[in-house]
Amino acid sequence: MTCPHGLRRTALFAGGAVLAALLTACGSSGNGSSAAPGPASDTATTGSAASSAAGTEAPVAGGSSAAGGTQSSAGASAGGSSGGRCHTSELRASLGSDDPGAGQEHYPLVLTNTSDRVCTVTGYPGAAFTDAAGRQLGPDPSRTPGGVSPITLAPGLSAWSGLSFSNPGVSGAKSAKAAWLLVTPPNERDSLRVRWTGGAVPVAGTDTRASLTVLAPGTGA
Repeated sequence: MTCPHGLRRTALFAGGAVLAALLTACGSSGNGSSAAPGPASDTATTGSAASSAAGTEAPVAGGSSAAGGTQSSAGASAGGSSGGRCHTSELRASLGSDDPGAGQEHYPLVLTNTSDRVCTVTGYPGAAFTDAAGRQLGPDPSRTPGGVSPITLAPGLSAWSGLSFSNPGVSGAKSAKAAWLLVTPPNERDSLRVRWTGGAVPVAGTDTRASLTVLAPGTGA
């Protein structure tokens, strides 16, 4: 029998410890963190970066890189032959709707292939909340353990990672209002910026570290 989308998403989020804050390395209605300092823009341009609330991202130069696993030309569920890894300039980042539970916030962080070629993503994206000036809020996210497999994305297809953190109103952690979510695709250094509309995020004290799951095919919806 087919597992409903919500159950599949919940199962992936439950696969590891939930932590709280943001990754900076290597990312359906949108929220997001911030990128490098600079004026916000809703136009995708290399080196500036910004995203609308609808989830459009722009490349930001100079993110750190952290991939979980070895890149491979073999494709996971998205199918098709790989043309090499997906570069930041070939991807759009967005955030799906929150699926809260037990004092935790859970967002699917989605990377979509906007190029005209088949490419591959493998492992974990990077993510970091920032304020409007581009200053990072809270620590880098931890990675929820999971099997790493290459995901081959034909044009228009997506892969997603579960971004989870404790609601500071429940945990009592010190919080701050984020303006952006900075997302770095696996094995890349340039980042994408997505506008964050999800409210306060934990930055200090109890349960401040966010977590990310390994990328999986689809949008997490």
